[in-house]
Amino acid sequence: MTSSSAGIPQSAAAGSIDAAALRQAVSDSFDATVAQLKDLVAIPGIAWPSFDPAPLNASAEAVADLVRASGFEDVRVLRCDKADGTPGGPAVVARRPAAEGKPTILLYAHHDVQPAGDTALWDTDPFTAVERDGRLYGRGAADDKAGILAHVAAYSAVTRVLGEDLGLGVTFFFEGEEEAGSPTFRAFLEEHRELLRADVIVVADSSNWKVGIPALTTSLRGLVDGTIEVKVLDHAVHSGMFGGPVLDAPTLLARLIATLHDDEGSVAIEGLIGRDDAEVDLTEEEYRNDASVLDGVKLAGTGTIASRMWTKPALSIIGFDAPSVDVASNTLLPRARAKFSLRLAPGQDPAEAMDAVRRHVESHAPFGAQVVFTPGESGNAFATDTSSAAAGLAMWALGEAWGVPAVETGIGGSIPFIADLTELYPDVQILVTGVEDPDSRAHSANESLHLADFRNVIVAEALLLARLNADGLTPPA
Repeated sequence: MTSSSAGIPQSAAAGSIDAAALRQAVSDSFDATVAQLKDLVAIPGIAWPSFDPAPLNASAEAVADLVRASGFEDVRVLRCDKADGTPGGPAVVARRPAAEGKPTILLYAHHDVQPAGDTALWDTDPFTAVERDGRLYGRGAADDKAGILAHVAAYSAVTRVLGEDLGLGVTFFFEGEEEAGSPTFRAFLEEHRELLRADVIVVADSSNWKVGIPALTTSLRGLVDGTIEVKVLDHAVHSGMFGGPVLDAPTLLARLIATLHDDEGSVAIEGLIGRDDAEVDLTEEEYRNDASVLDGVKLAGTGTIASRMWTKPALSIIGFDAPSVDVASNTLLPRARAKFSLRLAPGQDPAEAMDAVRRHVESHAPFGAQVVFTPGESGNAFATDTSSAAAGLAMWALGEAWGVPAVETGIGGSIPFIADLTELYPDVQILVTGVEDPDSRAHSANESLHLADFRNVIVAEALLLARLNADGLTPPA
């Protein structure tokens, strides 16, 4: 584990702020904060084009009202158009300018959510927040409406404790299309570049190590995706009349997909990088339990489990175009298509990775089948400068809030827009935090939030804001 103080003497860190008063302020308003979160969960704001935009717009207005109630005067609901001219998701932006000599912190989260999916898999109504056994269940309860409330509640606690002594610049940026891939994020940043400029950015869209142990996410994998199509015939033919001399497209596509991994389950595409250097690890039992791996299923890959999740490539087939079993006919199918998703280790160039996948599938075409490779989306990986003053302060605040040392972790997923933030604001210090834990089940049925850890998240951010207000970004002695 990495020390929570990150080189900051505990006495010096605690002496510049009233940590007890901040903790009490968070506690006094926590029931109201949870009630506000329940109200947000009730709004099914989904940014996907196939869904009614009215709930998404209502979600933005509800978030804007919360921000105004916290004391912000400059609160705006903004959006940019997508490439096709249709409007992007509504973002809520609020700004409190910094006093002379004080830094500015931007607090990011997103108010849009994933669709509920098959409601039969939920134990409760997805859009009715329900408390049970210390957790709050509901779509968006963790990802990422709790991130919004963590920011708002932390800011509110700091303003109640510090009053006019708060000179820190604070900007809220609550996006409205993250779950749809943030299609207008870059354009939004470019249009509102000065409005969103900050010295520190906190992205509250990640996870803690486990319940009771906080984490600062210090690495994120990058991402490329696309489709692989195999063609073998001009048209479908009778499988009995013609089957035998030629293999159907789904079979050949399956054989091609099988070449993407070696016999141990590691990605077998030449040109991809990976490392086995995760700071912490989890046991096979912990992973199997968290990922719901069935008994008898062997884990894939080599190296530590954490490195396999965070600092090595991982490739999945996430879609497959073929007739469903219920409507299958006895024909040799002429073509089949699959969509792949490849997570990239930090340091991997996405364009080079995409070319590596292309070269691999084109050179492994089975039985001379025609292979059509179509590149899709791509996003850069991210690695925190853990020596920065902001990272040190964050590790200290997390450890203080939980009462145990914080750890540095990676996340196997990707947040592609962070690359846009680092490109447009090259000097900014970015911190990736979160409210989730391994059992939050974000994007899945029965998504939930651990309420005790949620309280600690708010306390940690309040401590961070107060320290930045008191001492700025002066590196610890």
